[in-house]
Amino acid sequence: MTVQKNKKPEGLSNAVNRYLRISKPTNVIFNIIMIVLAAACVIPMLLVVSISFSAEPGLIAYGYRFIPNQFSLDGYRYIFLESPAIIRAFGISVFITVFGTLLGVTLNALMGYVISRKSYKLQKFFTWFVFIPMIFNGGLVASYFVIGNFLRLGNTIWVLILPLAVSSMNIIICKTFFRATIPDSLIESAYIDGASELMVFFRIVVPLSKPVLATIALFLSFAYWNDWFTALLYIHNPVLFSLQAYLNVILSDIEFLLQHIHTLGIVSHEVLAAMPREAARMAIVVVAVLPMPAPIRSFSVIL
Repeated sequence: MTVQKNKKPEGLSNAVNRYLRISKPTNVIFNIIMIVLAAACVIPMLLVVSISFSAEPGLIAYGYRFIPNQFSLDGYRYIFLESPAIIRAFGISVFITVFGTLLGVTLNALMGYVISRKSYKLQKFFTWFVFIPMIFNGGLVASYFVIGNFLRLGNTIWVLILPLAVSSMNIIICKTFFRATIPDSLIESAYIDGASELMVFFRIVVPLSKPVLATIALFLSFAYWNDWFTALLYIHNPVLFSLQAYLNVILSDIEFLLQHIHTLGIVSHEVLAAMPREAARMAIVVVAVLPMPAPIRSFSVIL
């Protein structure tokens, strides 16, 4: 006598397949929408790169083009005239991005794990403690007073790292993931085997939480790499400028010179007339954006 294995009813399988099936016209529409969205992201960047390699007279005569009418590296030459400062600023950006992301992932994950455990007595208190700042913000003046005057982090490398390391949103994301993904029975079995809290977190929770850790690392790396406003507020020593802050200073100098071109002498006027204004602006964008994939790839390999 043969025993038949349990099988799903044929009618139910057909219904599920019919529900999940996408018709060819719908699939074509979805593909077209995705292509349009991808083009909307890629085409502006290609135009920026093209403008950065264009000569200023060609831009004035023919406007923006995807293929430069007159190829030139004047925009990049103008930026890298300050090459030692650019290299130093690039190194600072890499340092704060790597170190800040590692520190931020660790702190956000630890806090998120603590408030995700229902057995923790202060779980509700710290959940509200983290959640309330997502709704009510103290404002720029309060933040400036605490960071600059009370903690005295102004004009130090730490002011570029610590304020961005922890955020309520990242903690809530980690807490939700741990609560929904890590079963209590797994944690309790580790306690029965004599594991400590740190051992449970680093030996059990972290290996099972690579997706959320990679997500938080991505958020933090973009935040650190693109941050220039913090340096504008708290940094007065040019040696501590990050790449974005230093490029913003160059862009501000260009704008200032253009606004006061009529008040300058004849020689300065001639220099400004030959300055690659638009090409330099777009070269700044390219220099600021292109190195970003490297930290992302490194964090994805680590996690």
